[in-house]
Amino acid sequence: MPTADELINPRTTDLLASVMAAAGAAPATALRGCGALLEGLAFSRRVTTVKEAVLADLPDAYPAFADVVRAALHRPEFTGWMTFPVNAAVAERAQGDGVFEPALDLLADLSPLLTAEMAVRPFFSADPPRALDRAMRWTRHPDPHVRRLASEGTRPRLPWAPRLTAFVADPTPALPVLDALYRDGSEYVRRSVANHLNDISRDHPGTAVATAARWLAEPAPTTPALVRHGLRTLVKAGDLDALALLGHDPGVLVRVVGPDVRTPRVRLGEDLVFGYQVTNTGTRTARLVIDYVVHYRKANGSLSPKVFKLTRRDLAPGECWSGVRRHPLRPLSTRRHHPGTHRVQLQINGHPYGSNTFALHIPPEATLTGNDPSPSGQDVPVEVLRAGQATPGEG
Repeated sequence: MPTADELINPRTTDLLASVMAAAGAAPATALRGCGALLEGLAFSRRVTTVKEAVLADLPDAYPAFADVVRAALHRPEFTGWMTFPVNAAVAERAQGDGVFEPALDLLADLSPLLTAEMAVRPFFSADPPRALDRAMRWTRHPDPHVRRLASEGTRPRLPWAPRLTAFVADPTPALPVLDALYRDGSEYVRRSVANHLNDISRDHPGTAVATAARWLAEPAPTTPALVRHGLRTLVKAGDLDALALLGHDPGVLVRVVGPDVRTPRVRLGEDLVFGYQVTNTGTRTARLVIDYVVHYRKANGSLSPKVFKLTRRDLAPGECWSGVRRHPLRPLSTRRHHPGTHRVQLQINGHPYGSNTFALHIPPEATLTGNDPSPSGQDVPVEVLRAGQATPGEG
């Protein structure tokens, strides 16, 4: 994972100063001097420091400010992470001057260099209908980075960004954006649409399922995969409507053995190991979503469940599927472990099956190491906020 210093450092700011000076912001004094201020700063503070230098060096009036940024766009060395604080500066200067559509147009032009999904959000908060009009235009843009900006920039719960409270309360105004993009030819764009649908499902599960059903009624070949990804949180939560839409009958007939805990006492840093066996006792093929739930012990002694993905599998009548799972129990920065009795159970098509306990022992020397082992666990955004790749909302 790249460090903050690898992404924005004095070399970055020196090059950005040269770019901006050549684009009309000479002598770019603040940018040339801000590299010395970055030592020891976290990534977000580095972005703020460079943004403030850009605002200091470029013209105060938005039209002249935008002219410099557009001139920089034509320079091949203006690329990568140096553009991220420029995006933030564009948004701040535009808001200060009461500029709206021209700023969104400029951020759309910047987005292919490095996503402007964070920078556009203040505009969607300030005037959702006006900003959505621009987003609908982006859905027809030839560049997939700009089309993706329409979906990612309007996500209600984009990770590491302020929530769009209007869309958290009512996501329907942004649905035309998703309707325009769910059959997009770019997987990069469709992945954003799925993540946006997943955001909606957290607050409005009925809206998310109904939207997915509409799309499945007029699908592209890629639509079933997009819907599965978009409804993943509801599937893990055992939402019956989402499971039924995806063909997973909550009343499926199965016989479950397990979880058979092979490690009844686990030291922090080791793995919980358990076996399981699932048999289709019905007369038709069973489409199964098989998860497992670890009930972590809290400080007050109660248990808190967390669902982890195991597999999605079709079993013919009488067919049996079995396996062994190793679940790491590591010292984490994102979860505080507590010693004592924990519980593990299986979850099939949203329903719990079986249950067993194990005891977690925490040695005094245990230290923090990383993030939750869940496949949906998130890392810091600097690893994933790269142009052409997944954003923090992935997972």
